[in-house]
Order: sequence, then C-alpha cells, then structure tokens
Amino acid sequence: MKSLLLCAALAVFLPASAMAQDRYAERPPLVVSPDLSAPWVMQLQRAPHGAPIREQTVRRQVAPGARMAVAPAPIIRQRSVVIAPDPVHTAAMAPAAPRSAAPQMDPIFLPQEVAYTGREKPGTIVIDTNAKFLYLVQEGGTARRYGVGVGKEGFSWRGSETITRKAEWPGWTPPAQMIARERAKGKILPAHMPGGPENPLGARALYLGSTLYRIHGTNAPWTIGQAVSSGCIRMRNEDVTDLYERVKVGTRVVVS
Repeated sequence: MKSLLLCAALAVFLPASAMAQDRYAERPPLVVSPDLSAPWVMQLQRAPHGAPIREQTVRRQVAPGARMAVAPAPIIRQRSVVIAPDPVHTAAMAPAAPRSAAPQMDPIFLPQEVAYTGREKPGTIVIDTNAKFLYLVQEGGTARRYGVGVGKEGFSWRGSETITRKAEWPGWTPPAQMIARERAKGKILPAHMPGGPENPLGARALYLGSTLYRIHGTNAPWTIGQAVSSGCIRMRNEDVTDLYERVKVGTRVVVS
C-alpha cells in the first residue's frame, strides 16, 4: 500500500517539476505567416507613379541569439505595368510644331540698276506687265528696275498716264464693282479701310490719272512677280517707298 502511494506521489511531482523546468527552456523562433507579411511587403515595393513594377525579393536577416524571427517573404511576381501619360499633360509638354515658312519672293524681283535702251526719257516710269518689272529711266542709258505684281487675266491694261497724286499709308475704298465681285465669291470687303500695315495699298500710293489704278505697296509681298491684282501695279513696301521719293506728281507712266 505504501508503495502505491509513493508511486502516485512521484507521478504527480515529476510532471510538475518538468513543467517548472520547461518554463526556462529556449523557445523556438516565432514565424509570421507569409499570408500576413505579403501585403506589407507589397506596400513597401510599390513603384513610383508611371514606373514599371519590377520583381523583387525581400529578406530579413535574424541576428544570432534573437528570440524572434520573421520568415522570409515570398517572391512577389507582378506583371510589368506602365501607366499611360496624361494626354493633356503630354500635349502641353510636347514641342510646338514648326511653323510653315512664309512664301518667298524670287530674288530676281529685288531692285537693281540695269541698262536701258528704250526710247523713254529719264524720269519716266515704264512698266513691262509681261516680265513683271517697273523701270525708272535714269540718265546715261540706265534704269532702276523693281519687281511688281500686275493685273490678273481679264484685269490687265496698257496705256500712258501721269501721276496725279501721292499718298503715304493711304486708306483704301474698294470700288463698288470689286465689292460685288468679291461678295459673289463669299468674301465681304469693307466699305473703307484706314491706312496701315494690314491695308492692301501698303505704305505708299501713286495715283494714275483719273483712273482707279495706282502704283502702290502691299501687305502680301510674296505676290510680287505674279499677275494677281485687279489692275493696280503693286510693289514691296520698301520698293514703293524708294520710288515715291524719286518721282513727283506729273511723272509720266507707260504701261505695256
């Protein structure tokens, strides 16, 4: 009977003693499940706006003797994604499209001194509508030649007139026939347009006799050398200004 009681006492004492000693035993490392750590790792790996997300591996080292360690995070594989740029921002940052070059006048129509063998006396203006040149006859068998624009088909004319008036930066009053003609083509002309850089008569005007024709400047210098006008003789503003200073009212003008 005593033996049975002793065995029972030992059975009770020994587990309690073992549990007491186990309290001070070394604990195994604590492992955090990848299911819990993965979202935090993904947040740390988030790429900047517009950059592709690259494959990364995140590993945390455990110092010797540490009581707690985190299991290595799984490799996060993400498909490369590039965010398309904002079209409005892209358009604003894009370089401006190059402007198309303005039409250029043929250099042959620039002013120059040339030989003159015609019969008109010095001081006369001679206009060759076929060649698109205006000559101011000078002494010594020479002439100052300028390029001009002349009347288009159906509006050209020939004859002799004199300069009856000169004007600087003239205003423009389109004739009634021109207003009606342009209206039929869908273009509305003003009843009057004051002088200025945008005025079709340009910087200077030399009025020919009692006609509606003039030798004048232009706001479209690239048309010099062409048959484009309604009968007037047009010049570059620089050239008509030069001619204006060289001639006076009463000068004879021959158009051929």
